[in-house]
Amino acid sequence: MSLKEIFCQDKAIEILQRAFAADKVPHAYIFAGLDGIGKFKTACEWGKLLLCKNPVVKNDFADSCGKCDSCQSFDVASHPDFNHIYKELLEFTREGKTKEGKEKKTPISFPIDVVREFLIAKASNKPTLSERKIFVVSEGEKLQDAAQNCLLKTLEEPPLYCFIILLCSRLDKLLPTIKSRCQIIRFSPIEENIIVEKLKEIGLKQEPARYFARLSGGSIGQALQWAKLELSGAALYETKRNLVTSLANYKYGDALELEEDFLSEAKKIAEVWEEIDENTSKSDLHRRATKTILQIIVSALSDTMKLPVTGDKIVNSDQKEDIKKLAQRFDPPETAKKIEDCYKAIQYLEANVNEKLIFDQLLCNLAISDKIKV
Repeated sequence: MSLKEIFCQDKAIEILQRAFAADKVPHAYIFAGLDGIGKFKTACEWGKLLLCKNPVVKNDFADSCGKCDSCQSFDVASHPDFNHIYKELLEFTREGKTKEGKEKKTPISFPIDVVREFLIAKASNKPTLSERKIFVVSEGEKLQDAAQNCLLKTLEEPPLYCFIILLCSRLDKLLPTIKSRCQIIRFSPIEENIIVEKLKEIGLKQEPARYFARLSGGSIGQALQWAKLELSGAALYETKRNLVTSLANYKYGDALELEEDFLSEAKKIAEVWEEIDENTSKSDLHRRATKTILQIIVSALSDTMKLPVTGDKIVNSDQKEDIKKLAQRFDPPETAKKIEDCYKAIQYLEANVNEKLIFDQLLCNLAISDKIKV
């Protein structure tokens, strides 16, 4: 792959190209935008170009040569000067290694020990193969405040050879002092029709492809993950249809049964996810599966507010009658409050709160309406 092949992020690539052409590449970037829209791939290819010994410039577009020893090492994921930093490296820190034999849990937030040992300590060592060292930090929004403060000095006074890229889906989670020391490049959501065509290319039918494209909100990576789950037997599209219908006909007395359905479906999705993504921890995948259920609920509630204005241009366009039922039960202010409750549930999930408790509270909140029969 090369920078030219980065998908639908021309503006971000243009900013990087201008910096390279002027020989004024900042030592710290924040690549900001939704997960799954090409931030990591762009960071990798940009890093490859900065490490390349013989960059190729054609029609004012610079790219890595793909032939030098640096590019060849990069292509086989063994470049000593390219460092991908992620929170799961915790188990390889000094403290993490002392816990050998004990059950290892995936960290929820980004620990300071990972930043200290895998970025700050390594940044002080000169590059060995290329003239630069690249550090790409995934999930920057999960950096603990202490970890961000620890990173500040390196951002303020980086070695000349050191370049840091923070990948972040929520800029509000980064400290102002971090943002002020980095150049922020914003990555745009991918257009729906482009995502739909990509999903159809891998074997999805039109209706599920359109649904996953709309549910993703422009994240082609997320849409592709859901599509792979669907094609691997998770029956995610059928699950969403059943779930939306259940919500449309929800009565308070159905709360326990519906909660069991939510938990059961999340578990089923997670089990399939484990088969197709062996490199991610089971706990993370289970959280993602549960978050998917919550996102489906959010999409149905959001559609109830959009229906009078957008018509067929809703996420659940294949279940308009169910959406109309929801709209009859909740007025716009109520619906907005229900959506807020769902996002709180997602925050609780990311904070590792028990999933049963999350659904207990959410379903109780969804039942609070004069129009819902008990």
